[in-house]
Amino acid sequence: MLAAFTFNTAENLPIGLLEPISESLRVSVSAVGLLVTGYGVTVAVASVPLAHVMRAVPRRHVLTGLLAALVVSSLVASLATSYSLLLVARLLTALAQALFWAVMGPVAVGLFAPGVRGRVVGALSVAGSCALVLGVPAGTWLGQQNGWPVPVAMLAALGLVSLMVIAVLLPTSRPDEEPAAYGTGPDARRFGIVLAAGTLSAAGAFAGYTYIAKFLGDVSGFPPGTVTALLVAFGVACLAGVSITGALLDRFPYSALTTAVATQAVGMLGLYAAGTDTVAAVLFLVLMGGALGPVFMTTQNAMLLCAPGRTDIALAANSGFYNACIAAGAALGGLVLPLADVRGTFLTGGLLTLGACAVLLGGRLLSRRAHEQEKGRE
Repeated sequence: MLAAFTFNTAENLPIGLLEPISESLRVSVSAVGLLVTGYGVTVAVASVPLAHVMRAVPRRHVLTGLLAALVVSSLVASLATSYSLLLVARLLTALAQALFWAVMGPVAVGLFAPGVRGRVVGALSVAGSCALVLGVPAGTWLGQQNGWPVPVAMLAALGLVSLMVIAVLLPTSRPDEEPAAYGTGPDARRFGIVLAAGTLSAAGAFAGYTYIAKFLGDVSGFPPGTVTALLVAFGVACLAGVSITGALLDRFPYSALTTAVATQAVGMLGLYAAGTDTVAAVLFLVLMGGALGPVFMTTQNAMLLCAPGRTDIALAANSGFYNACIAAGAALGGLVLPLADVRGTFLTGGLLTLGACAVLLGGRLLSRRAHEQEKGRE
């Protein structure tokens, strides 16, 4: 959980430190923004290849190496006096995170009985969500008070704690012999359905969410100070959604995914339709926030259940596609913005999320039909 919190904070911390980094390194704010974009693209591209290359290495050694990379890259970033060195350090962190999300899930859930593994995934997701609610705001404040290298160096300290605990306490075993190395109910069709639904919903979410501050100001009419408070409320809703969903994930693994995607669709389309009303805007914003974290969490959990092969490869594919769709969704929203104003980005995102709902519904109907045909043969 600490490692998940640290990696997610590292990924998003530059968002809160754009201007201090820009002034310190004498580069444009947009160049600093590329530190976040480049990070996400690296995770998207490298996840599956790295998981494949490292598939035979004991997980304790892999996680120890990844956390060592996080510590070193964070220290280098905190000492960087040029933009190019900071960019290289960020890309090293991104490569470590690309493999971390593929390996972490099977290792963590494999330490627990199958009946409670959903709660383990939920706990890891809560830690990841806390990075946005607590880690990035705290790092932003610390950077504003003491300079941006200070919170970046703090990431190295947190990573070192995780590294020492895992290096000392995690058992060493062959990856393919671990309890959660393979899906509990391998199903290639289900895997494809979950991956497609997660891809559509991620692209939809970030087509709108990328421009949420502009929407709340231009469409809903909130002043800047209130917009900041609403973004905090969005993060709190995300954390609450992950916590509630995690508690129910073992009992309703596939229904939880459908519910999260449907809730996201309602939130985004509600903002498009009724976002000019302040009360409605807050309500639908909270619904969207409460669904955003659970969508990714429930797809990750589904991969542990239906992966047709190794779960680490399935999780890497899910994480890679998700990060790719963050960039794709933001780019799509940017194309829509000048054509249909900021409300159009939420309409586009909501329709993509409805497409994810249709994929899940179609998959359920196909599964039911296949089950009935199988019973008929018996």
